Amino acid sequence: MSQDRWTQVDEYLCGLLLPADPALEAALESSTARGLPAIQVSALQGRLLWLLARAQGARSILEIGTLGGYSTIWLARALPAGGRLVTLELDPVHAEVARENLARAGLADRVEVQVGPALESLDRLNAGHQGPFDFVFIDADKTGYPDYFTRALALSRPGTLIVADNVVRGGAVADAGSTDPSVQAVRRLYTMISNEPRVSATVLQTVGVKGYDGLVIALVTGGG
Repeated sequence: MSQDRWTQVDEYLCGLLLPADPALEAALESSTARGLPAIQVSALQGRLLWLLARAQGARSILEIGTLGGYSTIWLARALPAGGRLVTLELDPVHAEVARENLARAGLADRVEVQVGPALESLDRLNAGHQGPFDFVFIDADKTGYPDYFTRALALSRPGTLIVADNVVRGGAVADAGSTDPSVQAVRRLYTMISNEPRVSATVLQTVGVKGYDGLVIALVTGGG
């Protein structure tokens, strides 16, 4: 199977299952116009995040890695009335674009975009007793994933779902001898999860317009 075929299938499924969405389309267009990298989740992956958060009944969501707010829009739409989403972004320009996109989507009132190093923001959230969150989505620099997972767990409760993107790395994650820091960080994440008695997890390998990668989905089953 080739990338062309994966893209064709993705486009076919999107055409059937995902109606045109002006707010999401505008978010992608504005992100491109402002020079943001096109590394956001795909449309089908965004719908998966929405489905997971909705099925869980999440009222509070934490996102690590905002970019232009595309996945943020998907997640914020899953919240019920009175729900809240905190999203963390390092780059001030990315955060500005995200705020504009969220406002255009009518979601500014339920989303707080925090700017700065994610670990510092996570520590502030923990110190301020801002948790627990019902749903956590991690999609930032891969070398930080082990630390992000540790902080996310501290901000969770039994029943919290933690999802992390880009954890297959085109299959490179199976190579113990890889010299890629991102691959080694993801491997450390898996080791942490496998040794963590408070979570039960699986990995969903994915193909599509974003190539070959995957998501780790971890359910917190014990106290944080």
